[in-house]
Amino acid sequence: MFDNMNLKDLGKVLEEIQEKAKKIQQESENKIFTAKSGGGLVKVSANGRGEIVDIEIDDSLMEDRESLQILLISAVNDVIKMVEEEKRRVAMSLMSTPPFETGER
Repeated sequence: MFDNMNLKDLGKVLEEIQEKAKKIQQESENKIFTAKSGGGLVKVSANGRGEIVDIEIDDSLMEDRESLQILLISAVNDVIKMVEEEKRRVAMSLMSTPPFETGER
């Protein structure tokens, strides 16, 4: 794979891959993921870094602490799974980068 590639070309390719990885990671971190539970009574949103950025709770749950806790835990776990799936997707997309090309044949 590297037979016709000199070190200068390899350095350029590695730089390009690093830039692509950085761009994809930044795009992923800026995404917002939202999970709902209880038919939408609880909504939890997180960014691509896994930080919770918003929680919405329907007023009808304010008197039912146990249900609120269960639905909140469910929504938080679901949004964490969504963020982890996105991280896996990003990692896989970086690993499936096309083979290096030097322009030489």
